[in-house]
Amino acid sequence: MSGLSYPEREGCRNLLGLLDNDEVMALCDTITNRLVQPEDRQDAIHAILAYSQSVEELLRRKKVHRDIIFKYLASQGVIIPPATEKQHLIRHAKDYWRRQLQLKLKATPEPVNTSQDIRLFEQQKKEDKAEKVDFRQLGEKFCHWFFELLNSQNPFLGPPHNEWGPQHFWHDVKLRFYYNTSEQNMTEYHGAEIVSLRLLSLVKEEYLFLSPNLDSHGLKYASSPHGLVMVGVAGTVHRGNTCLGIFEQIFGLIRCPFVENTWKIKFVNLRILGEHSVAPGTSVKPTIAFEPGDLEAFYNTIALCGTKEV
Repeated sequence: MSGLSYPEREGCRNLLGLLDNDEVMALCDTITNRLVQPEDRQDAIHAILAYSQSVEELLRRKKVHRDIIFKYLASQGVIIPPATEKQHLIRHAKDYWRRQLQLKLKATPEPVNTSQDIRLFEQQKKEDKAEKVDFRQLGEKFCHWFFELLNSQNPFLGPPHNEWGPQHFWHDVKLRFYYNTSEQNMTEYHGAEIVSLRLLSLVKEEYLFLSPNLDSHGLKYASSPHGLVMVGVAGTVHRGNTCLGIFEQIFGLIRCPFVENTWKIKFVNLRILGEHSVAPGTSVKPTIAFEPGDLEAFYNTIALCGTKEV
């Protein structure tokens, strides 16, 4: 599981483009222990980014020469004394990518309510607005829609079924991404564009396939009086024919008041456990270990409109 943020990933992709083909292939062999056999240069760079645990781990590799980092920074307009040591160049690169992320967040536009907003699901019949929503059915339909759309962006599965993008999220959406594979890490992402790109990179760049378990043990749901619907789902994580581990994901959904029968994602909590991090005796079929009452309690710590968390 890659530990690179999206700006770090794109920056390292451009930086690796400055290496010779032989250097790229050798670096791929080192990082993957020769377990991945890339077909070409682009495939090798994909593998390097997917299997690097952090940006520092990648940039500290001997095959990533100091001069390459210096040339990359110079190409981005970051002026640094030529004699700067490699460790300081790495720090400047990380600072630059952090600033890029902040600029991107500030530039995220307010959502525009147009016909281009894609509906998450449509009820088979028009129901009276006062009629109670079947949240179990909503959760199932949402999960079918979300994971089918996300997994379809995996380049190994052919062309995507539909367009993935920030239009499915509220503009101030927050993603908390925790993973425990070869190392533990928790990162937060803010804003519709950044969150949608980070989730997209899981399948498009890291070639993951998320398989949800939608039976009564793997799918939980709850709702609040304010209109927030929470859906918790568990499942397995795959790459090709290999099962890498399990995941647990919580979605916060809010109905869009401007488009009928449309819900958008307000927050996402994603937790991925690698195969070696799963406790002995864990059920083969992934389950959500909390009950709807726990989801409702968790809701009480979330502010709907930008207020501070409790």
